[in-house]
Amino acid sequence: MRTPGGSRSDAHRYERRLLVVLFLGVGFVLFDRQALAFLAPYINADFGLSSAQLGLAAGALSFAWAVSGILMGALSDRLGRRKPLLVAAVVLFSLISAVSGLATGFAGLLIARALMGAAEGGVIPLSQSLMNQASRPKRRGLNMGLVQGASAGLLGGIAAPFAFIRLAESLGWRWSFFLTLLPGLLIAAALTVIVRERPSLPATRPAAKPKAKVPLRRALGSRNVVLCVLIAVCYLTWFSTIVTFTPLYLLKIKGLTPGTMGTVMTCLGVAWMVWGVVTPAISDRIGRKPALAGFTVLAVCCPLAIMFVDNAWLLGAAMMLTYTGVGCFTLFMAVIPAESVPPGALATVVGVTMGAGELLGGAFGPLLAGWASDRWGLQAAMVIAAASAVLVVLLSLGLRETAPRVLSRSAARTGTAGEVSGIG
Repeated sequence: MRTPGGSRSDAHRYERRLLVVLFLGVGFVLFDRQALAFLAPYINADFGLSSAQLGLAAGALSFAWAVSGILMGALSDRLGRRKPLLVAAVVLFSLISAVSGLATGFAGLLIARALMGAAEGGVIPLSQSLMNQASRPKRRGLNMGLVQGASAGLLGGIAAPFAFIRLAESLGWRWSFFLTLLPGLLIAAALTVIVRERPSLPATRPAAKPKAKVPLRRALGSRNVVLCVLIAVCYLTWFSTIVTFTPLYLLKIKGLTPGTMGTVMTCLGVAWMVWGVVTPAISDRIGRKPALAGFTVLAVCCPLAIMFVDNAWLLGAAMMLTYTGVGCFTLFMAVIPAESVPPGALATVVGVTMGAGELLGGAFGPLLAGWASDRWGLQAAMVIAAASAVLVVLLSLGLRETAPRVLSRSAARTGTAGEVSGIG
């Protein structure tokens, strides 16, 4: 991987530039993904969607996202190429997002959201593989958290409700989709210019010893990977249920106005941005396992706050404090797998973890929550979200620690040489 003449300062500059462009790329994916949840009240005025149909549309995107993430991750590992696949994915999902504004009924909307999920699915595995490759070990959790957590919070959580609701109020919901095309194409152009397929490493860094190739089946069957897949299923159920049904819950059950609902939902975006950085950064210091378990305990309380806190301002504050689960996504989807398998299997493992979560949690979670909400009321969706987070707490207790700093301290205490990553 080392490029002759590569300097430490060049590697650090590239790390920072790559962080910025991947931050924008992944963030815009989550910006587009949030569109349906925030535009649902306006689309309902034209199409009259039921809760089950809304859940089906969200589930179709998640299903296609899951399949695409698995296939794109495996393809990039097989080809040894990330950049062309990533650029193509960003261009495609931007085009398809704009086409969503042409839907004339539920069927057209459903097809457009499924196609957009297929285009978006490979973005996170490819981006996190590139970021892991360019990151210094002591900054791995922070960098990957910025790419996947803080970016999603800023663009998907804060910018999305502000932009989509105001555009829908002033221009109509269709223009909210149309106007996503330009920023997507600009991000694709930036990726084309900045991303290197093989970043240069500092000339002073010792060359890594080649490791024996580990069969992909063994990597996928490692304890941490299996647990991360199960955690992803539960956490995507928690996440997709909250983002899909909270806007309707606040409007129908809490009786908030669309503007106040948008403000409260923006609180989730602020929390997403903050916890998306804080959680992985703290895990660099205290370890992945205690960070994941501890912050998930708080995440259990988020759907409960939505149910039981009536004052809009107090609810916004409570949601900010308890929406900690979004910061854990980087840990179980990217950081822990990156530290548990060889680099040549990373995109595949991240794709499988994300894909399984999207397929079983992101796709079927909203379907189950929508069916339960039509039968017992929207409160049922929040109960399903809380129960899913409880399962994550239990599963996280079985993980093996992988944080380099924690392993180094443990090795120093025991007098053994710590191995940062491996299969286990």
